[in-house]
Amino acid sequence: MNRLSTKEVRRLALARAGLLPRRWTGLPASPRRTSAHAVISRFGYLQLDTVSVAGARSHALVLMARLPGLGPALAEGLLVPGAPLFEYWGHAASWLPMDLYPVMEFRRRAFETHPWWGDVVARNPGVAEDLLKRARDEGPFRSADLEGERTGGWWGHKEIKRVAEGLWSCGRLAIRERRNFQRTYDLAERVIPEELRRASVPEDEAYRRLILLALDGHGWAEAGTIAMTFHLRKTREPFRAAMDALAQAGEIAPCEAEGADGSVRKGWLRPRDLDLAARLRRLRPAEDRGVLLTPFDPLLWDRSRVRFLFGFEQVLEIYVPAPKRRFGYFCLPILAGERLVARADLKAERELGRVRVVSMRYEKVRPPAADRAAAASALRMHADALGLRVG
Repeated sequence: MNRLSTKEVRRLALARAGLLPRRWTGLPASPRRTSAHAVISRFGYLQLDTVSVAGARSHALVLMARLPGLGPALAEGLLVPGAPLFEYWGHAASWLPMDLYPVMEFRRRAFETHPWWGDVVARNPGVAEDLLKRARDEGPFRSADLEGERTGGWWGHKEIKRVAEGLWSCGRLAIRERRNFQRTYDLAERVIPEELRRASVPEDEAYRRLILLALDGHGWAEAGTIAMTFHLRKTREPFRAAMDALAQAGEIAPCEAEGADGSVRKGWLRPRDLDLAARLRRLRPAEDRGVLLTPFDPLLWDRSRVRFLFGFEQVLEIYVPAPKRRFGYFCLPILAGERLVARADLKAERELGRVRVVSMRYEKVRPPAADRAAAASALRMHADALGLRVG
């Protein structure tokens, strides 16, 4: 079996994640809309999140880390009519390349019954028909425009909003755009091109395509990470069958990897990435230029993988009571070259024209000057993209 060293597997992960110089990532570096589309196509998804305490939401931070100079306003405005994107359940709620719409047919069928609220559309047929008629007769509508009373406490939704989300999840409605992060619903036929709505991708082919996309973004990954990337189930027969078929066709290959702690894990990669890993091994170490990453970055959301690759304990403490937090509300890890060296808890205070550093925690008790310089550079780039200063 092939085996990658710690250096090889880590550099391969960074290259495929778009976090090494352009000649190794194959991704554009200009802060343009088309460049953002290219980044999303590499992973097959851009996970959405509402938290904006650092001055930009998570999906904007992913793009800002890879496209220096790109501002959050451009990132927030990517989903517009005519864009090569659609919003759906990929890795959580995400923006996905439009050509994946037929691939997600198996999920739309499965979500005829909503994964959280059950058969909400069948329970409320009158509401569902009214929403569809409203879209047909009056045009797109915002989720904020829907009437009704909130139920169910903190996590409650208006029942009509649940029905709208049920119609979206099963493909009868689509999300036309987002403004100020508010969804605008419309009939799917007005949002998704007809040829993609009519195209049909069998479930086995869909699994194969999503597995290959997952590895395109990860480089090397264990089966569990591959499955989690698009919320497939590792134990389900379609996933196992797709992995077997891809291996037999030579499109994926088993490969061991040595982690930061010296342990060895079994995983998979695209055979072409073995050559890329070998070339990356001979590189001089990447420059320690710092960049801020969101906890939901494609490189970071699998905490076990982050620990294995970088020896870094990735945590998310949004739901941890303030007195019990170790690092902060929404800490942003700082990547310096090939190392995760610190985590910054930031708060954008636009009325004061600044990004306030609530806390900065370095991985080393006595951080070297290079780590401090990388962190300072990362903060400056982030503040500049927001049009603020570090204060």
